[in-house]
Amino acid sequence: MNVLVTGGTGFIGSHATIALLKKDHDVTIVDNLSNSKIDTLRAIENVSLKKVRFIELDLLDIKALDCLFKKNKFDIVIHFAGSKSVNESIEKPLKYYFNNVYSSIILSQIMKKYDVKKIIFSSSATVYGEPADIPLKESSKVSILNPYAASKYYIENYFREYQKQNKDWKIILLRYFNPIGAHESGLIGESPKVPHNNLMPYILKVASKESEYLQVFGDDYDTEDGTGVRDFIHIMDLAEAHVSSLDFISSNQGPDGFCNIFNIGTGKGYSVLEIIETFSKVNNIEIPYKIVDRRPGDVSQSYTDVSLAKKSLNWKAKKDLSDMCRDVWRWKSSQLKKNN
Repeated sequence: MNVLVTGGTGFIGSHATIALLKKDHDVTIVDNLSNSKIDTLRAIENVSLKKVRFIELDLLDIKALDCLFKKNKFDIVIHFAGSKSVNESIEKPLKYYFNNVYSSIILSQIMKKYDVKKIIFSSSATVYGEPADIPLKESSKVSILNPYAASKYYIENYFREYQKQNKDWKIILLRYFNPIGAHESGLIGESPKVPHNNLMPYILKVASKESEYLQVFGDDYDTEDGTGVRDFIHIMDLAEAHVSSLDFISSNQGPDGFCNIFNIGTGKGYSVLEIIETFSKVNNIEIPYKIVDRRPGDVSQSYTDVSLAKKSLNWKAKKDLSDMCRDVWRWKSSQLKKNN
């Protein structure tokens, strides 16, 4: 299929592009490079051994986006582009409604104009907020705690309503849990320009001696070891979920459309201390840490029921926490060697 990938030089988009190329799909990436680097394109090509068409483009540029669709016949769009820092969204909420929500509306209108009726959207498990029940199911209660999560949920609602009015559209909304790791080659990983508060980048800073120790925010949660629990998923497993979603859409060739939501995780919860211990063990690197006060807004635990994705998409995560920790350090080590 001829696939347009928005935000394709970002962390998730770049790894998904590699998975798509492996399945011989034709891929065009558009990205404004606001939170990624053009070097990622070379890394994608080095890993896949295939050329990728790249166009530097902002989805808010209606004329440029219209021109892109006018000159190309895309079969489907996989939509990753958007701002994604929870902390930044609290400081700059309007940026998130504009960059994420408005750009998605523009994209859908251009798609409709050029008769492209299939889209896979990159949503987030942050829409669940403080879970009312564990494990989380697609039917679980939504609880919006920050503008980033709100922007994702607004886009979901927009696509749901849009599909009701355009019944032949086929839409998949993927709610990701916590992607970490890197491609096993060590040639590509996560290198955002906008800082965020995810756990693994801080572990990497300590492992590489950029920081003296890791702050662990709270050890008095109602969990086995008192630290927060999250569903961490290897980035390549997450990438494969997009290939499976594309296959699902392709296999449903009838005139009737749909708008389906799937949670994408491992179905397991890993605590902060468990991740530190596993990283230390598989990489033989000590990670000093200090327990500090909880951060406002952090939830106790969050992990998903993966049965729906397994049943409908024929997909499940294959890599474990050791794989995640080993692969991400391989990538970080390669970056350290390159910069020295």
